Amino acid sequence: MDAKLLAILVCPVTKGPLIYKKAQNELISKSARLAYPIRDGIPVLLEEEARKLDPDEKVE
Repeated sequence: MDAKLLAILVCPVTKGPLIYKKAQNELISKSARLAYPIRDGIPVLLEEEARKLDPDEKVE
């Protein structure tokens, strides 16, 4: 994930910052507790495509 792109992307729900998780190939919104997938190098920032984080899933 390009650092410049990550710096301008925000969660579409909360408008908060996103955290890139390379191993899962996802962008995580801590405030919304959502994980947005990255498909073919393109972030899919649609709420209906996001995975809800489990309550015990740790976000760093």
